[in-house]
Amino acid sequence: MKKIIVVLSIVGLFFISCKEDKSKKTDTQDAKEVVKTEMVNNKYKVVSSKLTWKGYKPSGVHNGTIDLKEGVLNYDGNLKGGKFTFDMTSIKVLDIKDTKDNADLMGHLVNSDFFDVTQFPTGAFEITKVIKADITSTIEGNLTLKGITKSISFPASIIEKDGELTFLSNAIKIDRTDFGIKYKSKKFFDNLKDKFINDLFDITFEVKASK
Repeated sequence: MKKIIVVLSIVGLFFISCKEDKSKKTDTQDAKEVVKTEMVNNKYKVVSSKLTWKGYKPSGVHNGTIDLKEGVLNYDGNLKGGKFTFDMTSIKVLDIKDTKDNADLMGHLVNSDFFDVTQFPTGAFEITKVIKADITSTIEGNLTLKGITKSISFPASIIEKDGELTFLSNAIKIDRTDFGIKYKSKKFFDNLKDKFINDLFDITFEVKASK
């Protein structure tokens, strides 16, 4: 009887771990208009950055990075706007040490299964609105992946110190299918059993900029 209870507990934990937490999903909406502001003397150019990603499936988690190609933040004591361009061809997998297994996942990420980097070599995020708070602000902006642009919002901290600006977001849960990434999604394919890949994946910005 004890063995049966243990087995049932393990099975229950497995299904809980596979279930996506919809409450944490970042809602996507139609792209919003970007209000242009002239801030020639208040532009901070990105000097270093780290965009991390994390994907989930029943058998585990994968994570990696994507380089920012260029970016700028408009700041005059408060964040007013900004835009980042991602180099999608720079995507890396960090958690898989085996060379062949790493290359296998990379092959899926760069081809049409996921980001199709040959056809869409860049992605972008452009800020449309900032709602300031004491510790973290709410950032609204247009995220573009695979040529599809959606409006998202998320909390982030903006810190200015010694002429350097740091933009740091919390983990942003994105539904990849909103951007046409359907590979092994249970929304679009039946009979995947435990071979599906969760629709939600995380991205996190850590950007440093200076004048």
